[in-house]
Amino acid sequence: MTLVYPEEMGTERATRIEVFKALGDNTRYAIYLDLMQSSKSLASAEVAHTLGLHVNTVRPHLEKMREAGLLDLEIDANGGVGRPQHRYRLAMQAPSLGLEPAVFPIATRMLLRMAAAAGLGAAEAIEVGRDQGLGDGSPAASQSACVEAVQSRLAELGFDPTSVPTDEGVTMAFGHCPFRDLAEANPDLVCGLHQGLVEGLVEVAATGAASRFRGLVDRNPCQVDVLTDVLSSQSGPF
Repeated sequence: MTLVYPEEMGTERATRIEVFKALGDNTRYAIYLDLMQSSKSLASAEVAHTLGLHVNTVRPHLEKMREAGLLDLEIDANGGVGRPQHRYRLAMQAPSLGLEPAVFPIATRMLLRMAAAAGLGAAEAIEVGRDQGLGDGSPAASQSACVEAVQSRLAELGFDPTSVPTDEGVTMAFGHCPFRDLAEANPDLVCGLHQGLVEGLVEVAATGAASRFRGLVDRNPCQVDVLTDVLSSQSGPF
């Protein structure tokens, strides 16, 4: 019996075959799991170190998975001299391999629609995010520890934060938004949750305050100013 596929189905079938081939190798499967569990993009050297492999062994596997559409490549010049660093992360449409229930993003979208239908907006989202930040944060004993604590937690959540010193503290930029597709469709709610989360984390640190949150509609990447020379009791809304 011969199976005949429509043109678009044949394309999808060919793509899925390439994915299965890419993940059929044990080394590539291990690399894929490592990237799946990471909250940020990884350089080939970082992947090699985690898996105990030589970097020259890892690089062709990463490229093979990228060609199959499993990975996205980021080129990080980082302002340094020499060859730019290649970093990899899972592509948006990469399969979860059953490690992340497919219902999670569906449930998130439904909850956002419910919130919008109920008339909830940025103010309510900020409050919910702040409560989460207060629960997630850890006290800091110094101004530098405040920034480190906030940045560490946001890195764990996948926001890929970096900080640049300012006269009053730091400006923290977020190189990756794990909820970008949701934020583009619901900026008030999703960016409000992020804003409140940062505010709560800073408040728990008790040595600084957060101000001037610039979300997706204002700035790409999103940014926030963290003031480290004031007490948290002086902090207010962004």
